[in-house]
Amino acid sequence: MTPRPTPSGSEPKKTAQKKAAEKAVTKKASAKKAEPVAKKAPAKKAGAGKTAAAAAETVRAVKAGAEKVGAEAAGAVKAVAKRGAGEKPVAEKSVAKKSGAEKAVAKKALVREAGVDKPVVKKAAAKKGAVKKATAKKTAAKKVTAEKSVVEPVSAESAPAPAPPSETPVSPAMDAADRDRLRAGTHHNPHGVLGAHPVPGGVAFRVFRPYALGVTVVAGDVRAELQDDGDGFFSGLLPLREIPTYRLLVAYEGTVQDTEDAYAFLPALGDLDLHLIGEGRHEQLWTALGAQPMTHQGVTGTRFTVWAPNARGVRVAGTFNFWDPSAFAMRSLGSTGVWELFVPGVGEGELYKFEITRPDGSKTLRADPLARRTEVPPNTSSIIHASHHEWQDQEWLANRAAGAPAHEVPFSVYEIHLPSWRPGLTYRQLAEQLPSYVKDLGFTHVELMPVAEHPFGGSWGYQVTGFYAPTARLGTPDDFKYLVDALHQAGIGVLMDWVPAHFPRDDWALAEFDGRTLYEHEDPLRAAHPDWGTLEFDYGRREVRNFLVANAVYWCEEFHIDGLRVDAVASMLYLDYSREPGQWIPNVHGGRENLDAVDFLQEMNATVYRRVPGVVTIAEESTAWDGVTRATHHMGPGGFGGLGFGLKWNMGWMHDSLDYMAHEPVHRKYHHHEMTFSMVYAYSENYVLPISHDEVVHGKRSLVSKMPGDWWQQRANLRAYLAFMWAHPGKQLLFMGQEFAQGAEWSEAHGPDWWLLDPAYGAEADHRGVRDLVRDLNVVYRHTPALWQRDTDPSGFQWIVGDASEDNVFAFLRYDAEGIPLLSVSNLAPVVRPGYRLGAPDDVPAWLESLNTDAARYGGGDVTNPEIVKPDPQSWHGRPASLQVTLPPLATVWLRPA
Repeated sequence: MTPRPTPSGSEPKKTAQKKAAEKAVTKKASAKKAEPVAKKAPAKKAGAGKTAAAAAETVRAVKAGAEKVGAEAAGAVKAVAKRGAGEKPVAEKSVAKKSGAEKAVAKKALVREAGVDKPVVKKAAAKKGAVKKATAKKTAAKKVTAEKSVVEPVSAESAPAPAPPSETPVSPAMDAADRDRLRAGTHHNPHGVLGAHPVPGGVAFRVFRPYALGVTVVAGDVRAELQDDGDGFFSGLLPLREIPTYRLLVAYEGTVQDTEDAYAFLPALGDLDLHLIGEGRHEQLWTALGAQPMTHQGVTGTRFTVWAPNARGVRVAGTFNFWDPSAFAMRSLGSTGVWELFVPGVGEGELYKFEITRPDGSKTLRADPLARRTEVPPNTSSIIHASHHEWQDQEWLANRAAGAPAHEVPFSVYEIHLPSWRPGLTYRQLAEQLPSYVKDLGFTHVELMPVAEHPFGGSWGYQVTGFYAPTARLGTPDDFKYLVDALHQAGIGVLMDWVPAHFPRDDWALAEFDGRTLYEHEDPLRAAHPDWGTLEFDYGRREVRNFLVANAVYWCEEFHIDGLRVDAVASMLYLDYSREPGQWIPNVHGGRENLDAVDFLQEMNATVYRRVPGVVTIAEESTAWDGVTRATHHMGPGGFGGLGFGLKWNMGWMHDSLDYMAHEPVHRKYHHHEMTFSMVYAYSENYVLPISHDEVVHGKRSLVSKMPGDWWQQRANLRAYLAFMWAHPGKQLLFMGQEFAQGAEWSEAHGPDWWLLDPAYGAEADHRGVRDLVRDLNVVYRHTPALWQRDTDPSGFQWIVGDASEDNVFAFLRYDAEGIPLLSVSNLAPVVRPGYRLGAPDDVPAWLESLNTDAARYGGGDVTNPEIVKPDPQSWHGRPASLQVTLPPLATVWLRPA
C-alpha cells in the first residue's frame, strides 16, 4: 500500500521562521515606496450632522480639485465614507489606543500553518478601546468614519474623474455575513465583495488582508488610506465616476507590499474552456486547470483553477502567502464546479496547495490534481511550472507521423525503471548515458515504468498521485523532456507505462478530494480496488473520464511520448475482477463487463490516435477479452466495438513459454504444447511478447535463474529462449538487467548488477556474451523484414515441425511481404543433433546461417553450420524438399536464403 506521507516539509515552519521569511520577501516591496503612505487624520469629535457635512464637502473639494492645484490643494480631502446618522463620535483616545493595539497585534500575528484548520488569529479586543466594546453592528458602522480615510488631491491631469455631487455616499464596509464567509473560507464569489465596486457616491474599495497594519489605494497620483474595519478587513469610498486602475500598498510591521489587487481581475478562464469542461470534452484540460503562469489584463501572475464541485469554498495557500490562504479565496465559475483565482505577481517555482472547505465545514489541504510539477517525495506540495524546453526532435516526429503502424515495423523494447537503471542519475545525466546504451544494443524503443509522480518509491510508480507531473526525484519536467529529446535524436522511441486503473488513498491527493467521492466511484464496492488497497476511478463520470483522456493526450503532446502502455486493463474491464459473489453488481445487461471502463478506453484510444499521429497504445490485458486491438467502430461477436489499442501484451505466451523453459530438458517433452499453443491465437490480436519487470521480482527469480541446469546450461537455455522469442510472431520486450543474464532478482533499491560487466570480474565474459547476443538479435531482426513485417498476418508464419516433442525441437518459417523466408530452429535438448532433417520449401536453392546462439562469442560451444546448406529433393515434414543441419545443444539457429 501507498504510505501516508505527512504534509510537505516545505510548507509552514515555526513562527520565528515565518516572520523572518516575511520580512525578507517584502523587503523589495518596501524599497519600492516612492512616497510615504498618507497619514491618518486625527479623529474629530463630531455629530452625525457634521459628518454628513464633511462628506458633502469631500465631493465639492474633489470636484474643485482641478482648479486648486497650489497650496490650497495640499490639504487632505476628508470624510470619503459617510457615517450613518445618529452615530456617536469617535474618541481621540480610541484612535490612539487602536494604533498602539495594531502594532502589538502585528507582532503576535502568525501565518496559519498549511493543512491545520484553525481560525484566523484575531486582534486582541481588549486593546482596541471603547470602539471594540460596542456591539458588532455598531462597530462595523463606526469603522467607516469619514475622518479615517484620507485622499491626497492631485492635478486634474492625473486625478481619476470625481463622482457627480448629486450622489449620496454610502458606507463601503462589508456586511457581517460576507465577512464571516470570507474568514471561514466558504465564500463562492469573493470578487463580488472584494476589490473595487461602483456604489452611490463613488467607488467602494474593500480589501481583506489579515495581519496588515494598513492598506492604501494608489490610483495614478491619488493615494487613499482605507479604513481599518477590524479582523483584517479594510474599506474606503472614493468619490470617483468609474473604477480606476489601481494598486494596493499593504503595510505590515517593518515593510510595505506594493501589489496589484487579485480581486480587480476578470476570470482568466474562457467560456469555451468552461463549456468543454462541463461537457467532459476538454482534450487539453491541462491548459485550463491547474496553476498557469500568464499575463492577464496586462499583469503577470498565475491563474489557479481547480475542479471541486462539492466544495463550500476553495482558497490557495503557498510560499507566496506564507501558507496562509485567508486572503486568497477563489471564486466559483458557474455550475461547472471549477474555482478560479488570478494572483498577480506570483510566478514559477512557488509551492502551493488548495485549501478546500468540505460540505461538512471541515477543511482539507490538497495537492493540485493537474500540477505539472511537484516537490520531491515525501514532500507533497505542487509547484508552479512553465516549460522552457526547446525541442530538437522535429525529424523524429515527422518520420513517426509518416511511418507505418507499430505492428508492421521493427519493434523491440527495452523496459527501464529510470530511478534504478543507474541509481542516483538525474534525467539529464541519464540523457548522457541511456540513449547510447540502448542504441548500441539495437532496441527500437524504451519503455519507462511509470514516471508520473508517486509518493511511495516501492510502488515503482504504479500508485500515482500526480498524474500530470513527472516524478521530481530525477529533476524537473523540462529535464524529463530533455531525456525524451535525447532518445529521439538517437533514433529511439519512448513508451511510458500509464496507470488509469486506480490511485492511492493519500488524504492530500485525489481521495474524496472535495469532501465527497469525486474521482472514485460513489459505490464503495466499485471504488475500492480489491488487490492493491487503492481506489478505482469512476469512469462513468464525464469529468473524471476527461481528466484521464486528457492526461493520455498530455504525455503524448507535451512530452512527445511515442506510446502508452496501459497498466492493469483487465482490472478495469471486469466488475467482478478479484471479487467474490456478492461483492459486485452486474451491469444493466446482467453481465460482468464494466461498460463505463469500456467507453473510457475506447474514447482514450480514439482521441490519442486522432490527435497525435504515429503514437501507439499498448494494453496489459491478461484475459481473452475480444477485440482489445480492434478498431473502436468495428463490432465484435460479443456486441462490443474494439477497445482500439494498437498492441496487447501476450501474457499467455509469456506464462506458457517460461513454464516450459523452467522444466529440465528431460521433462520438456511433456510440456511441448506450452511452446506451440500460442500459435492457436497468435493472430487474434496485435501482440507484444513481454519479459517484463513483473517476471523477475517477488521470488520469481531473474530470467537466467529460471533456467534449469548448471551455469553453462542456464546461459545456453536463456540464449536459445531469447532467439526463439525474437523469431516468434509478435513484438519483443525485455526488462533491464536480463540482457546480460543478471542472476539476482531486480530491486528498485539498487538496480541492475552492472558490476557483472566489469572486465575485472572473472565471469564477465559469460554476461557480456549474452549481451552481445541481444545486440545481434536486434541487428538481424531490424534487417530481416520476415521477422516483423507480417506479425499480424497468418500467411507470414508456417510450421516446419511443431510436434517433435521427443526431440524438444521447434522449427518454423517466417515470411516478409515479398515472400522471402527466414527459418528458425530451436533445439531445447542438451544434446547435439547432427544432420537433423527438416522439411523446407523447394523454391529456395540454398540457406545460410544468420544467427546461432551457441556461437563462441556468446559463450556457447560453437557448434555451428558455417557452410551454405542446400536442400535435398527428399520430401520431409510434408514438404517437397528438406535440409540437413547440425543443431547445437540448447540453442536456436536462424537460416536465411543464401
